[in-house]
Amino acid sequence: MTEMNTEQMKNADQQSVDEKVKHNEEDAILSVRDLHTSFFTEAGEVQAVNGVSFNLGRGKILGVVGESGSGKSVTAYSIMQILADTGKVTKGQILYKGRDVLKFSKKEMEEFRGDKCSIIFQDPMTSLNPTFTVGWQLREALRLHTQYKTKDAANKRAVELLEMVGVNDPASRIKQYPFELSGGMRQRVMIAMALACEPDILIADEPTTALDVTIQAQILELMKDLQKKIGMAIIIVTHDLGVIASMCDEIIVMYGGRVCERGTADDIFYRPCHEYTKGLLRSIPNVNNMKEKLIPIGGTPINMLAMPKGCAFCPRCENALKICLTQQPEEMEMPDGHYASCWLNVKKQYEEANANG
Repeated sequence: MTEMNTEQMKNADQQSVDEKVKHNEEDAILSVRDLHTSFFTEAGEVQAVNGVSFNLGRGKILGVVGESGSGKSVTAYSIMQILADTGKVTKGQILYKGRDVLKFSKKEMEEFRGDKCSIIFQDPMTSLNPTFTVGWQLREALRLHTQYKTKDAANKRAVELLEMVGVNDPASRIKQYPFELSGGMRQRVMIAMALACEPDILIADEPTTALDVTIQAQILELMKDLQKKIGMAIIIVTHDLGVIASMCDEIIVMYGGRVCERGTADDIFYRPCHEYTKGLLRSIPNVNNMKEKLIPIGGTPINMLAMPKGCAFCPRCENALKICLTQQPEEMEMPDGHYASCWLNVKKQYEEANANG
């Protein structure tokens, strides 16, 4: 480990982000403030989300990136309040148009899900009921949450939704069962169901994981087109930075239940400032040099039952400092305006300040 005096680190000239939120909340349709979500198991408390904050602008696309266990999906499920029985939001706020979702009544929460915010799960085969036709499942959502209360009206709208998401011969598809459709078609059906209520916010949890590369591109392009037509805001949860490179207005990189870096796609891809983000980028194949070897991130994922006092990525970081073991770094603004939580950036600023006298 590289050594550095702790007091020097504390006194280094840096600009912190008070509430870890980059954008003005007045322009956001959804604001997550200092969110903490835990699962209470027989083995102990698992702090799956530990102080996550972000704003989702109206009509914007936000990417949430991280490996399995980083807390990205739990963050999405916390917003929708669809956590497992052992899960609970222990601290923080989730503000939808200024109102705290965590204080919604049961009825208000039912209206929020679907009407205001919808989610696409990562495996459409397990999300769709195999015993009912596609049409029945679409009609059920429409009749429960929209003005299309009769079977005929809901059926007509279901056909329109399938046509909107690019399903060929929608009038015939609504009579089919999920197992009769391809993976890409099932994912399109899931998107149609999510759009049934014309929500303000769409959360896509690993929407392309089970699909081949060609279908992945089609689904992402579809979501981008729909976002432009309908004007809804989208949160895309993924483990693959490459998937969302050209889609997102902002990207959040998560590790160990915490935000370690946030910025635009250009910031993250061309000017990464956190060692974990750099590791993720080194794991992406270089299309211009396919002979180049990928460099995996060393070590093993963090044990969420025994979170370290300092930086969550410290045990796997080759450039970790002494302070990384004991103190969690705050988000600080980089010279280009994006934010990262890494003591190495503080060290760099300290050394530059000393060099300049």
